Amino acid sequence: MSVTSIRIVGVGGQGIILASNLLSEVALAAGLEVKKAEAHGMSQRGGSVTSDVRFGDVVHSPIIGLGDVDLLVAFERLEALRALPALKPGAAIVLNRQSIAPMPVLSGKAQYPADIEQALAREAGRLVPVDGPLIADALGDPRVINSAVLGALSTLLPFSDEQWRAAYEQRLKKKGLEVNLRAFEDGKKQAAAA
Repeated sequence: MSVTSIRIVGVGGQGIILASNLLSEVALAAGLEVKKAEAHGMSQRGGSVTSDVRFGDVVHSPIIGLGDVDLLVAFERLEALRALPALKPGAAIVLNRQSIAPMPVLSGKAQYPADIEQALAREAGRLVPVDGPLIADALGDPRVINSAVLGALSTLLPFSDEQWRAAYEQRLKKKGLEVNLRAFEDGKKQAAAA
C-alpha cells in the first residue's frame, strides 16, 4: 500500500488529538506503519489544532509536505478553508458542518466567510459533509462530534468496522464507548447518504 497522508484540522476542544489517535490505532491494527505529528496553536483558547497522520507499508516521516494531503478532515469550516493549500489535486475533504468564530470575528474586526462550503467543493475531488453537532445533539452528548466525523471519514478508508470498534474499545472508557460508537455509525450513514 502506498502512503496515505491525512491532515485533521480544527480548533482546541474539538477532539482532534483523540481523533488522530483513534485513526492511528486503526491503521496500526491493519498492519500498517503509522507516523503522526501535531501542532497546537493556543489550542486551549480555541486556536488552531492540526494533526497529520500518515500510514502505509513504509512511512519515512510524519510531516506532510505542501500540496501532499490526500484527505483533509476538517472539524471546523474556516480551518478547512485555511488548509486548502496543503491539498493534492483531487484530494477529498470530510467537512464537519460547524462554525466556530475566531477572535477577530467575535471582536467585530472581521466577518466569518459565508461561502466556505462552496469554495471547498470547488477545490476538492470529493466533499463529504457531516453534521456532527446535529448527530451529537440527537445523542445528547456534545463530546461525540469527533466520532461522527470519524464515522464519515471511515467511508473513505479501507478499514473494517471491527478495526474501528477495537480502536474505540482500546482508547475510550467503558462509560462513553457506546454513545461514541453510535455517533460513529450515524456519521458513517450520513456520509454514505451524501
